[in-house]
Amino acid sequence: MKISPARRAAFEILCRVDADKAFTSVLLPTFEDSLAPADRGLCHEIVLGALRRQIYLDRLIDSLTRSRKLDLAVRIALRIGIYQLIFLDRVPAYSAINESVNLVQMAKKTSARGLVNAVLRRISVNVPTLEFSDDLDRVSVETSHPRWLLEKWITDFGFSEAEQIAVSNNDMPRIAFRFVGEQPPSPVGYQQSELVSGCYIATSIDRELRAKADAGEIYFQDEASQLVAQLVSRKPAAKFFDICAAPGGKTTQIAAAYFRAGPKRTVVAGDLRDTRVDLLRATCDRHRLGAVLIAQYDAETGLPFADQSFETVLVDAPCSGTGTIRHNPEIRYFLEPADFGRLPGKQRKILNNASNLVTPGGRLIYSTCSLERQENEMVCGEFLSENTGFTRSPPEVSASLVTDEGFARTLPHRDGTDGFFIAEFKRVA
Repeated sequence: MKISPARRAAFEILCRVDADKAFTSVLLPTFEDSLAPADRGLCHEIVLGALRRQIYLDRLIDSLTRSRKLDLAVRIALRIGIYQLIFLDRVPAYSAINESVNLVQMAKKTSARGLVNAVLRRISVNVPTLEFSDDLDRVSVETSHPRWLLEKWITDFGFSEAEQIAVSNNDMPRIAFRFVGEQPPSPVGYQQSELVSGCYIATSIDRELRAKADAGEIYFQDEASQLVAQLVSRKPAAKFFDICAAPGGKTTQIAAAYFRAGPKRTVVAGDLRDTRVDLLRATCDRHRLGAVLIAQYDAETGLPFADQSFETVLVDAPCSGTGTIRHNPEIRYFLEPADFGRLPGKQRKILNNASNLVTPGGRLIYSTCSLERQENEMVCGEFLSENTGFTRSPPEVSASLVTDEGFARTLPHRDGTDGFFIAEFKRVA
């Protein structure tokens, strides 16, 4: 029974994503470490591609099986096969078909081998034309975004922009990275970001970039994430606190800038769970920033520091992550409408607790990687109404990113980055 290592790994990853709500950002590196470079690339493409097109693939499957109830393993084998047949020109049809059939047998679903073979052969000859109940159904299927999520974005952004966001979420994101430690004077072969100084863009992760990352010379981090850290770094404080810091990308970028600005700087970072604190510590160690002080706490219930003890505080709040769907396509399937009733309360509590630590005249920065107004503008509006000692300061970013309300936003379809939100407040009393 022939199954390539790439397809076997992709199948196992997609099964775990669907059954356990596991994240590809965790699973892909774990599985790909044992794969040859060519297999690693194919596995990566199949996993993320099948997730980006999942609703479309399922609509095709249902149309060809008369909406027959299928075991999860059978449906995932079909998704893998159909994705390759439609979207991967370099993969021979016989390989995509035969190996999906073998995946079903490997999963001990032998009785479904004939069905999988028939569906995939039909697709290889002619991809069915789908019919849609309305224009929103068309966008939902063609972009593989849940209808309810699109309806929410239409309320916030309008139909046209919501569709553009959904389309851009399925584009392969550019590779953004920064150098760790001293940056070469003129890095060759990479594009300089137009939004963030010191951020570079590559079209793909080649062997050279992977070797640099493995050696700790560079750190992969989206432009929008780097933008938040750069904003915080523009005015180095004597004492800085990054409250929701794991995995540590922003923390290390900020700490490096602060320590370069002068020796007498205190940088504190922390998070909630043991695993996140361990990851944060490992990132700081890898960046040779052992001087960062690391703490563990529940920021929603309280913080273990005296009031007014930090000149700058960053709250990169736990959020829905809808701005990162380009990198994490499974998020769109994990979210539920109820999440947007639960998360803002958590975010407000953390922001209020953080505000107690800011010195008079100090800065409080709030950011999320969410597109949702409930997690962003509405949280900030309620914070200001309850905390009259703070005023809003327009973030020092490109004018094109500043909203009419005095906040900053990046948008996937407009800026080619993840969707981030940034608010800055100043303590005046």
